[in-house]
Amino acid sequence: MEADKSVPRDLLVGIIVDAWKLAQAFGRLVARLSPDDGARYAGQLKYFQKRSSDTLAMAGLTLVNLEGQAFDAGAAATPLNISDFSPDDVLVVEQMIEPIIMDSVGIVRTGTVLLARGK
Repeated sequence: MEADKSVPRDLLVGIIVDAWKLAQAFGRLVARLSPDDGARYAGQLKYFQKRSSDTLAMAGLTLVNLEGQAFDAGAAATPLNISDFSPDDVLVVEQMIEPIIMDSVGIVRTGTVLLARGK
């Protein structure tokens, strides 16, 4: 798929990161609703996330979410709370604060994460 050059890439990346953050917050809010009330909003969120993913793909970009994965010091994400752990701790990504954005060549924008002790 060829990248669409009609929108400056840095603007698209910025708005997609902001939209991802808003979708994460909206998802947490929907999770607090009763299943009956939340079903419609969950569907709207899923649709929005699909449209965002498709838009990124048209621009030749991919959003990477590391939540739940083991943290590696070489990951393209800055841990905000790394000082809370010792070098011997096994760490996992508890929460993505900002996602990683990649293209076919490599990293376009690094992410930001919160870590937790793994098992």
